[in-house]
Amino acid sequence: MNFISGHFPLDLVVLGLVAVFLVLRLRSVLGRRVGAEPVVRPMAPPVVAQPVADKPAEPLPPTITYEIPTPDTRVGGVLARIAALQPGFTPQEFAKGTETAFRQIVGAYAAGDLDVLRERLTAATFEAFQAAIQSRQQAGEVLRSEIRDITDIALIGAEVDETTGPSPLARIEVRIVSDQVSLTVDSSGQPVSGVDAMTEFSDLWTFERLLGVNAPGTVWRLGASRSA
Repeated sequence: MNFISGHFPLDLVVLGLVAVFLVLRLRSVLGRRVGAEPVVRPMAPPVVAQPVADKPAEPLPPTITYEIPTPDTRVGGVLARIAALQPGFTPQEFAKGTETAFRQIVGAYAAGDLDVLRERLTAATFEAFQAAIQSRQQAGEVLRSEIRDITDIALIGAEVDETTGPSPLARIEVRIVSDQVSLTVDSSGQPVSGVDAMTEFSDLWTFERLLGVNAPGTVWRLGASRSA
């Protein structure tokens, strides 16, 4: 082409501009593709939170009420004397230990466990419990007993007997209120005494021990029991 002659090729310029316009138009519509096209992944549906059903709260076991007489009462004064004669004794710890003893003795009597009863009872009381268990077994009867709750433990009596020798004998009477299922059935499963339902029991138990003696086996033992 001869540009020296003064004739500028306007037709070529126009065609070039049209070509540039078409290229830009195609790129805006189709987009630029470089390398491999991205893989279109299906979107997972949103997770919908499921409502959580409220579970009913389990009822808490009732709290045991410990009734400890104050030192200015007659029973409280005897308990203070017991504490002076027996190192480590406190009415509060004794009351808590009564709960454990009560559960063990009631369970052992129902099961006929003489070994546990021999450790927990005085000699005279053990003989009475043993005779009752033997009578029940000879009759083919079974005692079904379960302590559901113990609601109240009260120290209602105490004494120190100093006529027993060099070591005084202490006695503490305890009222124990509990919810139990106690049913005696015969060999055919028919009820003999008691009911197969939870019943409130109120028992008076008297515990004994020699004071100031730390020999093995010298512990608080059940010396008497009766209904309140």
